[in-house]
Amino acid sequence: MSSLLEKTEHFVSELFEKELPNSCMYHNHDHTKRVFKSTKEIIDSINIANEDKEVLLLTALLHDTGYSKSSKNHEELSVEIAKDFLSKQNAPKTIIDKVSKQIMATKMEHEPVDQMEEIIRDADASHFAKDYYGETSELLRKEFKLNDVKDLNTVQWLKANIDLFQNKHRYYTDYAKEKWGPKKEENLAKMLKELSRIKKEKKKRKEKEKEESPEKGIQTLFRVTLRNHLKLSDIADTKANILLSVNAIIISLALSNLIPKLDNPSNQYLIYPTLIFLIFSIISIVLSVLATRPNVTSGEFTRKEIEEKKVNLLFFGNFHKMPLDEYKWAMHELMDDKDYIYDTMIKDLYFLGKVLHRKYKILRITYTVFIIGIVSSVISFAIAFSTLQ
Repeated sequence: MSSLLEKTEHFVSELFEKELPNSCMYHNHDHTKRVFKSTKEIIDSINIANEDKEVLLLTALLHDTGYSKSSKNHEELSVEIAKDFLSKQNAPKTIIDKVSKQIMATKMEHEPVDQMEEIIRDADASHFAKDYYGETSELLRKEFKLNDVKDLNTVQWLKANIDLFQNKHRYYTDYAKEKWGPKKEENLAKMLKELSRIKKEKKKRKEKEKEESPEKGIQTLFRVTLRNHLKLSDIADTKANILLSVNAIIISLALSNLIPKLDNPSNQYLIYPTLIFLIFSIISIVLSVLATRPNVTSGEFTRKEIEEKKVNLLFFGNFHKMPLDEYKWAMHELMDDKDYIYDTMIKDLYFLGKVLHRKYKILRITYTVFIIGIVSSVISFAIAFSTLQ
């Protein structure tokens, strides 16, 4: 290493140690040493003038010194620092100018115009083809965030790096293409695989959130409640049918066995008990019929009622007289409005509850009448038989 290179390396090391902000987690002395080493690798593999070799190595050492002042326009700042330092070291003007030109060539958007620019550009991006690329990339992301350059999350940063590898960066020298190209492609494949994994996990997470979302819980609530209402309605109808059947049998037995005997004067004591028996049975039958008797509404609605969300389209009694086209239009209006759907389902449950209340209220009265009738009939028959004796 020449005397100028040694002095430059010492100068850069001290500059970074004393003046480089802690926020520069990537653009620091470690990065500079990596670029210096990569530059030496390339120039050792080709024939190039000694002065140009020195220029490239000086550039590798000085190209990021501007970060000691600011991360903005650091290339221009690096040129100023390089000119000032090299001038103090009495470096030839040709070398100073060449170093300044090479530093400006490290700008990301710059397209190399000669072999020297290609070399420094490849050396500056040599970490793209290293095993530790993921670690250095993460350091750069944190540095961007700390310096208010970019604030990207893991996925956004991964996508930005993939785009950089695929569309914005390429190696220029034969050495970089041969030695670093395959490893760069390997790192790209790793990033694509990682992005795919993250997307799959995100999709699974979304599906899980969807399954556990309040909306699904609301739908389950409506479904279970509706099913319970219908079961309770079936139970009420079954109970009413039992009462109807029992009382029908009682009346049938009474008509076939007791009534014919009342013509005989000796059986007149059975008249009042039999009447009580029949009256209570008839009342029970009537109440059972009322409990199961359906209520059918008008079966018509207007467009204004649909627009005002007043009609429950889930109940047949509100639309059975309407033309199919009108009903289809109304259902589309319902399906296009989430709030209307929930409002309709709430109304459906509410009025089902009202119907159930009416059924169970009448059933309770029916069972009470039936019990009173049976007890009264037994007592009246007992009294009638006791008076006969």
